Amino acid sequence: MSQAETVPRRPRPLWSLGLLRSEIGTTFRRWRTLALLAVLAGVPILVGIAVKIETGDGRPGGGGGGGEGGPAFISQVTNNGLFLVFTSLAVTLPFFLPMSIGVIAGDSIAGEAHGGTLRYLLVAPAGRTRLLLVKYATTLTFCLVGTLVVALSALATGALLFPMGDVTLLSGTSISFGEGLLRALAIACAVALSLVGVAAVGLFISTLTSSGIAAMATTVGLLITVQILDTIPQLDAIQPYLFPHYWLSFADLLRDPVYWDQLQKNFGLQALYAVVFGSAAWARFTTRDITA
Repeated sequence: MSQAETVPRRPRPLWSLGLLRSEIGTTFRRWRTLALLAVLAGVPILVGIAVKIETGDGRPGGGGGGGEGGPAFISQVTNNGLFLVFTSLAVTLPFFLPMSIGVIAGDSIAGEAHGGTLRYLLVAPAGRTRLLLVKYATTLTFCLVGTLVVALSALATGALLFPMGDVTLLSGTSISFGEGLLRALAIACAVALSLVGVAAVGLFISTLTSSGIAAMATTVGLLITVQILDTIPQLDAIQPYLFPHYWLSFADLLRDPVYWDQLQKNFGLQALYAVVFGSAAWARFTTRDITA
């Protein structure tokens, strides 16, 4: 027996920082990704300009309610530009942010298969489990980056168009501007965590087809369908189990003390979706016949 045959083979690790860095770099260099981030950055600018025009004719900017169906804190934007961060996240969370995540997640595996690079990645060597984990981690990275892009764009726009200062929370408590920034960061992180379920669903759908466009369209279509179901009163029995049901619970971080009940339910539900659909994606991808 040769010396090479007596040396045990080291097990292939499930994680590779080099592969992750390469995947993140590739994803964020794509024009599609940059276009999605540009759209996300543009939403707070449009919201800020709209609020500025709406209140520029002398109409009051404050008030207790959301006004004409807007978020509960949109009426505070003209009093404090920091509230534009909270308003922009509330505006983008129902559609723009999850749609962007659906595009990235839906294209993660199916796009590689359609482009003929999936087999190359598996031979590289990456391994199916490791590649799937890296794809999901890249999608989660986009969740955080996309959310921060919205928050930073809103913060810059709010500082340019409106006064900045101490923050009056929804519970009536006043906090310093610095603490308000920390609350804004916490809310951005909460919004990013709210998209974990969508990312897992999109990843699973991406393992079912070799067409990136079909996977993206299916993920976005499913997102719209689930959000419609979440608004039908007759389906209130199943709505707490739909991934967008607790999305707007981040507003509870603007209370003193913070209401954790809805936030904990949201994070628990997202973790459940990540486990269920992540496992389904792994089961499908590890048994799939890779022909491209």
